[in-house]
Amino acid sequence: MSYRAGFIGLIGQPNAGKSTLMNYLIDQKVSIVTSKPQTTRRRILGIHNNKNSQAVFIDAPGLVKAEKGLNSFLEKEALAVIKESDALLAVLSIDEKDAGAIEKVLNLVKNSKKPWMGIITKTDVSDKTHRILIVKSMVEELGVKCLQVSCLKDGKEGRDMLLEQIESLLPPSEAPLYDSELYTTENVRDLVSEIVREKCFQNLEHEIPFQLAVQVRKFDENAKPCPHIYVDVMLSKESHKPIVIGKKAMLIKKISQDSRLEVEKIMDQKVFLEINVVVKENWFDQTQFMKELGYIVDGK
Repeated sequence: MSYRAGFIGLIGQPNAGKSTLMNYLIDQKVSIVTSKPQTTRRRILGIHNNKNSQAVFIDAPGLVKAEKGLNSFLEKEALAVIKESDALLAVLSIDEKDAGAIEKVLNLVKNSKKPWMGIITKTDVSDKTHRILIVKSMVEELGVKCLQVSCLKDGKEGRDMLLEQIESLLPPSEAPLYDSELYTTENVRDLVSEIVREKCFQNLEHEIPFQLAVQVRKFDENAKPCPHIYVDVMLSKESHKPIVIGKKAMLIKKISQDSRLEVEKIMDQKVFLEINVVVKENWFDQTQFMKELGYIVDGK
């Protein structure tokens, strides 16, 4: 069998389980996962290697419709992933109540004219299992395969089966696209920023997480006795600050502790992590500031 390699875009509605699926497929944590929709804000790459192929999965933001600000960036980022991928996975959650939302995803991937297949997620949600057959038939009517997965329960056997099927979507390639030792192109600084954002999302309620951004202000790897990392959590309103800090600063301490433990896992060493809460009024409507955060809206 000839070698295959390519980019595979994960396309779906917000909260369809794309990030969980990517972490499952590459057996490493790269994308942050929370119960909040629109957690993923920019494309994240996860790389799976074997002797026959290299699949570079792209976790795209969920499909949203907007004309300006952060939502506009998310929409453009998702559409750019569709355009730039060699093949696509339509990630369809049985938790999705709106059949029209599933049809929207299917139309987008079908109209891309690229090789694709459907992946039904969250199949462990026991009171929704009747939807598996409904979604499966929607996909198979379009003449492509539809697989199902519970990332929480299926383990290595389920992963290997999925990867074998996905490999067939990849184009032939003379060599891997990236060093075969890599499982992501994210650098440690980016991963730290995403981890802190994840812990904020997990510990905060309602709308605040969407109006929250994270920026690593300083990363001193040479500090003694361990690396020192200074992070700003940016809010869009002054009134959000006491909510994020919490009573007697207990909430921000919990976010800091959860973040530090996760960062120590990926860096495989102790770190000093300081989180500072700052306010940048309506940052998500300011193009220049969005660029600084990596949410680039121009030229897309």
